[in-house]
Amino acid sequence: MIREHPAFSDAVELLRSATSMTLACHVGPDGDALGSMLGLGVAAEGAGKKVEASFGEPFDLPHAYRFLPLDLLVPPARVTEAPELFVTFDAGSADRLGDLESRVERAEAVLVIDHHASNPGFGTVDLVVPEAAATAEIVYHLVAALGWPLDEPVAMALHTGLVTDTGRFQYSNTTPGTLRVAASLVEAGARPEVIGRHVYEEVPFGYLRVAGAVLSRAVLEPGHRLVWSVLTQDDLAAGGIGLEATDNLIDLVRIAEEADVAVLMKELDRGRVKVSLRSRGRVDVGAIAVALGGGGHHNAAGFTWEGSVVEAIAAVKERIPR
Repeated sequence: MIREHPAFSDAVELLRSATSMTLACHVGPDGDALGSMLGLGVAAEGAGKKVEASFGEPFDLPHAYRFLPLDLLVPPARVTEAPELFVTFDAGSADRLGDLESRVERAEAVLVIDHHASNPGFGTVDLVVPEAAATAEIVYHLVAALGWPLDEPVAMALHTGLVTDTGRFQYSNTTPGTLRVAASLVEAGARPEVIGRHVYEEVPFGYLRVAGAVLSRAVLEPGHRLVWSVLTQDDLAAGGIGLEATDNLIDLVRIAEEADVAVLMKELDRGRVKVSLRSRGRVDVGAIAVALGGGGHHNAAGFTWEGSVVEAIAAVKERIPR
C-alpha cells in the first residue's frame, strides 16, 4: 500500500541524495508528529546526513514525549533559512508549520510526508497516504527502503507515533500492516511499556485539577449525540501546567457512551479557540474540521477558531447530521 504509492520512489530518492535536511512537524506536535520526525531524523543522521529538526512556536515540548531522542531539536529561530531538503511530517497544510512555513518557498526541494486525506500537497514530492494509520508508518517504510539504521532510538520514536495515532491500536485505522510494522519496531528495540508509561500513565499533579475542572463543566446534548467541554486559561493557571500537557484531555471527554461526537475547546490567546473533535464513526468530524478551516481524519480532527467558545461549538453543532 505505502510502497506502491506513486510518490514513494521519488521520496526515497530525495532522501537518499540529500546531504543535509531540515525536518519540521506541525505546531503543537503530538506523538505521531514528533515520533515520525525524530525517527527519520535519527535514522538519517545514522546514515551520515546532516540533520536539524524543529516545529513552530510555541516551541514547548509536550511533557509526555521527553523520553524521545531530542538531540536534533532546535528552536525555530535557529532553523536554516534555505534548506537543501525540507521535510515536513504530519502537517496537513503548509500553514500548519507556523513559523517554519516560509521554508517551503525557500528550500531547494520539499518532501511532504503525511496521512491526512485533507492534505492538498504543497511539496516538490508529496507522499500523502491516507490509508496509513500514522505518518510514522510511512516513515518506517522509507527508512526500511533506504536501508538506514533502524536501532532502538529510531524504533522508539516511530512506535510512539503508531501507538498515539491508533489509540494504542484500538482505533479503526489499525490494519494488519500497522501491527506488522509495530512488531518489527519492537524487534528493533522499541519498548511498549516505556512508551505507554510516559504517554498514558504519567502526568503532572496539576493535570488532575485541570481535568477535574474540564469534566465538571462537560455538557451532554442528546439531540446531537454530542458531549463537549471547555479548557480555560484560568484552569491552566490553577493547575500550574501548560497547554502542551493537556493533549489527552479529549480522551476523558469522549468516553461518554451517550455521545457519537466529542468536542474539547481550549481557550488560547487573543480570543482564539483550539477545537479537538472525536467521532465514534457515524459522523465525519474530518469534514467538519475542513469546513471550519482545519483538517484531520474521519474520527479525529481539529481546527482553530477565531472567536468565542460559544461561537465555536455552535459552528460544530450546525454541521453535525441529525
